Amino acid sequence: MKKDTQAAVIGAFVARKERRAGRKGTGSSTEKGYFMRAIFGIFPLLIIPVALYNLLAMIAGGPAVTTNELGEVVATNTAPLQAVLNQTFFSLPMISGVRWELTQGDAILLAAIVFLFLEILKSTSTGTSTIINHAISMMLFILCLIEFLLAQNFATSTFFILMSMTLLDVLAGVVVTIVSARRDFGVDHG
Repeated sequence: MKKDTQAAVIGAFVARKERRAGRKGTGSSTEKGYFMRAIFGIFPLLIIPVALYNLLAMIAGGPAVTTNELGEVVATNTAPLQAVLNQTFFSLPMISGVRWELTQGDAILLAAIVFLFLEILKSTSTGTSTIINHAISMMLFILCLIEFLLAQNFATSTFFILMSMTLLDVLAGVVVTIVSARRDFGVDHG
């Protein structure tokens, strides 16, 4: 009786293993999942808030030189996009009696903070996709630096903080990857 139970358990185990092997052979969901994880590992998430800011700068940013009601040319000292970034994105009444307002620039920075956190979590792996991610993140920082220095709509404190986050992504990612690799490979200090 005991041998019959053991044979049934072993038979069920072998059948389950064969079913799993058969599913891996089709490769549809497993390969798609692997492909999506690889893209997620390579793709720096801070591209999303930077792209959002670029889109906002292209759509809503006006010229830095305008004319007043007398027809005189007036140049502003601030970025044309600054007025759009200062607009209220979200507002809530607080118990204290005041209203808490989240501006559009603050909303972009809040999203960037969340993405920076996810990027630091991703950098704990030591695969090839992580190295590619760091290289693309470095290119993103260089692009942000060029935009900040040369384009009028990017000379805002919101974009400066966003650019600083891209730099922190590169630095923290490389440091975390090196520490993780040393731990994985068991490098000793002495």
